Formats: sequence, C-alpha cells, structure tokens
Amino acid sequence: MKRRVVCFGDSNTWGYDASTMERFPEGVRWTSRLALLLGEEFQVVEEGLSGRTAVVDDPLFEGLNAFTYIHPCLMSHSPLELVIIMLGTNDTKERFNLTAYNIAQGIARLSFKAKNTPAGKNGHFPKVLVIAPPPIGEEYYDSEVGKSMGKNCHLKSEDLPMYLKELMQIQGTEFLDTKGLVAMNNIDFMHLNEEGHQLLAKLVFNKIKNML
Repeated sequence: MKRRVVCFGDSNTWGYDASTMERFPEGVRWTSRLALLLGEEFQVVEEGLSGRTAVVDDPLFEGLNAFTYIHPCLMSHSPLELVIIMLGTNDTKERFNLTAYNIAQGIARLSFKAKNTPAGKNGHFPKVLVIAPPPIGEEYYDSEVGKSMGKNCHLKSEDLPMYLKELMQIQGTEFLDTKGLVAMNNIDFMHLNEEGHQLLAKLVFNKIKNML
C-alpha cells in the first residue's frame, strides 16, 4: 500500500489558473509536482476546493467551511501519514470580518482537529503540516476579485504568517511559511501561477522529506 499524503486547501491547492479561469493541468499543480518528487512509494491526494475557509460558513456559497468537512475527509482517505493544510486566503474576505489573528486561530483550531482525527495507520493520528500561503498582493482590489473580496485582504494575509507561526509553535505543529519565497500571480494577485506551483512543490518536498 502506498503511503498517503492529503493536501487540504483552497483554490491554490485545487490549481486555479487566473489566466484561463480554469484548472492547471496535472504536472503543473503543486500537488502533482509534489507527487513526482516523492516518487512511486507515495500517493498524494488533492483535496482543494475554491473558496474554502478554515472555520467560517460563507453566507454566499455552501460547503466551504473546512472545520465541518475535514474529519470525514481524512477518514475517507485513511490510512494516511500526513495532512498538509494551506488555508487563510479566503478567510481575509471583508464579509467575514476576521482579523489576521482570528484567521490564524481558526487554522490552529482546524489543524488541532486534523491532528486528533484517527485517520492514520491502525487508528493512529496523522502528522500535520500547516502552510502559510503567499500574501495577497495589494493590487488585488483593482482586479476582477476586488469587489467580491472586499477591502484590506492584503493587509490581513501579510500579517497571517507571523501569528500562524506563533500558534503552531504553541500547538507543536510543523509549519512552513511561503512569504517572500513564493509569490502570487500578477493577474488577480491571490492565486499561484505556474512558477509559483513549481516553487511551492519544492518547498513542501524539502520540508516533509524529513517528516515522513
């Protein structure tokens, strides 16, 4: 049986391509690039959903709250070794009225739940890695996503890694900060481009090769 890794995230894990408004193909998405780097011994499960939030219900769209979904999701893919969580970009939306620290708190709550879901081998708990996504570019507000996202999303996403790192240290959860290492695209400034997917895959691989 292959060693299973679940990548749990939003549109940047799903592979949204802002230039086509479709999905990047396999071989481009960071999840599939990670699978190639890990090799035949591993299976990488892509659990990305556009618009997904860590712990809040979206009043405009259904089924986006990760907290209510992650337990059955992980159990359905069991037995698994590692859960990689990369969320927070959608939580910055103005309609949720969350601070950067609130967003980090939500992700910490979600990662704690993942760490205590008996989806590992023989009912044990899986390892968890939390990734702080690249910050949203300030220019997002003048792009097509600006009206939907609302104001000050870039400020919240800029501060998120600092708080997330602090809370993950308290929780004892592995953490990877992509800030300054991976950038969003220059179309809507909140999604990865092809280069971003490639860089992220390498960063994640270098982080988890010593965890597995």
